[in-house]
Amino acid sequence: MQKFEIYRDKGGEFRFRLKAANGQNILASEGYRAKSGCTNGIDSVRRNSQDDDMYERLESSSGKPYFNLKAANGQVIGTSEMYSSHSAMENGIASVKNNAPGATVEDLTQ
Repeated sequence: MQKFEIYRDKGGEFRFRLKAANGQNILASEGYRAKSGCTNGIDSVRRNSQDDDMYERLESSSGKPYFNLKAANGQVIGTSEMYSSHSAMENGIASVKNNAPGATVEDLTQ
């Protein structure tokens, strides 16, 4: 089952990752000082994931494609993994669109 996982990073900040039904990480957040900011980020992913214009398609310095999902204010709310091809990246975007709206939230910080 697809889900958002809330966890703490090594610096103590809250982060989330969106996992597909197969357990693969498909989107990861920045760090948030407060858990409420993290949960607001999840809500923003749900709202913005259906709008293709909110996806910024990029290439790493080593030529690997990846994407950012942005909020209406232009702030990055999630970043994908690096992909082997542009078509694999597009499949990743499709996965976020399919998985984010109905994903449950699992809080691993409790």
